[in-house]
Amino acid sequence: MSRVYLSPPDVGADDRAALNRAFDSGWIAPLGPEVDAFEGELAAVSGRRQGVALSSGTAALHLGLILAGVQPGDSVAVQSLTFAATANAVKYMGAQPVFIDSEPASWNMDPDLLAAAFDLHDIKAVITVDLYGQCADYARIVAVCEERGAVLIEDAAEAIGATYRGAPAGSFGTMAALSFNGNKIITTSGGGALVTDHEADAVKARFLATQARDPAPHYEHSELGFNYRMSNLLAALGRSQLADLARRVERRRQINSTYRRALGEIPGVEFMPVLDDRSSTFWLTALTIDPDAAGTDRETIRLALESHNIEARPVWKPMHLQPFYSDAPAVGGSVSRRLFDLGLCLPSGSNLADADQQRIIEIVAETTAQSSG
Repeated sequence: MSRVYLSPPDVGADDRAALNRAFDSGWIAPLGPEVDAFEGELAAVSGRRQGVALSSGTAALHLGLILAGVQPGDSVAVQSLTFAATANAVKYMGAQPVFIDSEPASWNMDPDLLAAAFDLHDIKAVITVDLYGQCADYARIVAVCEERGAVLIEDAAEAIGATYRGAPAGSFGTMAALSFNGNKIITTSGGGALVTDHEADAVKARFLATQARDPAPHYEHSELGFNYRMSNLLAALGRSQLADLARRVERRRQINSTYRRALGEIPGVEFMPVLDDRSSTFWLTALTIDPDAAGTDRETIRLALESHNIEARPVWKPMHLQPFYSDAPAVGGSVSRRLFDLGLCLPSGSNLADADQQRIIEIVAETTAQSSG
């Protein structure tokens, strides 16, 4: 039986046609009209004035920290429950991440702990994460950052298409990072973007992402640059995917709703909460399994799915528990540790077949029933 992946690329004939259009235009090398158009469309969907198409979401975070003026030795507050790239970008700068625990209500950065972190550390910038497609509590987090004079960068890699109090993911803070990796809601195979309201920041980001080449007939460089720009071909794919964003997000929401209806009454199973003032993309459907109530644990269920060639994955291992970051300061940590111990992500791709989802539901239900019986 073919493998069911957690969140595989969802591509089709329209995407192939977009790539062929870009190929036939002759704009094969990096940059071109598809990049320019994609940047404008990304800015629009994120509620921003400017977009910069890049090679990855990590590149967007890195450039965002440069634009924020972060220097070696500075402290940057980072949500602990996240993928490593969020924290790694801070290390690229020679800066020190300060990991902030999650709030139980949303699994995102706890605004109260963030405020406490400013009393313990001289924090220059803050990176939030819109975890699994749900925005953080920006009303409170923005207020903390403004009061303390810190630059806020939104990591919306998992959340394009989500909203917080009616405003789109990507619209919060000074700038935001998007990701178009192969497992994301839309993909450019590999890629990302930085979105902002500040034209000067967008101009600077494009300059730095193109090896910081100064205006000259020869190659002139007065500062360090990076090879971070997106190619015209991949931007064409991104535009095709972005045009289909509404369907992709709605499909993931349907998948999440089906999981909740089918599994939500099992003792010990609790889904990631979604608050009333926001709409999630449900990039991944995440839940926790309390072994005392369910009679089984996360790993038993994951292995049961794996035995049927179905990929499931624990929720992110918090950064403050990662070996590489064992010496980094952390504020709190028990909430994200518990989520990692109990949490599981189920296949959630927008191209997940109904029959495959039903098979997943049956395996989870049978595993919990056998254990409790």
